[in-house]
Amino acid sequence: MELKIEFFGSLCAASTFEINGIKASHLDFGNKGDTSPESAPDYGGCGNMRFITKPCTGEVLKKYGITPREYRFICKQLKENLSFGCCALCS
Repeated sequence: MELKIEFFGSLCAASTFEINGIKASHLDFGNKGDTSPESAPDYGGCGNMRFITKPCTGEVLKKYGITPREYRFICKQLKENLSFGCCALCS
């Protein structure tokens, strides 16, 4: 598998995300969002930004030409880099 993934330094997104030469979407691997909006700073942002993985499907494996093990590796990278708790950089 050829994985190109780089994350913005201060945003909850990947600046580059390609798998085997195909532009990838985090939505194929899970969802990101604020799991604790009530804890967000008064001036805006997220209380607890988290990336929640979802089970792989044959459709996603075929789309990117990856194995279930590679899928899990990608999910791990997304979870480690898009889950960071409280943040107000976008506000």
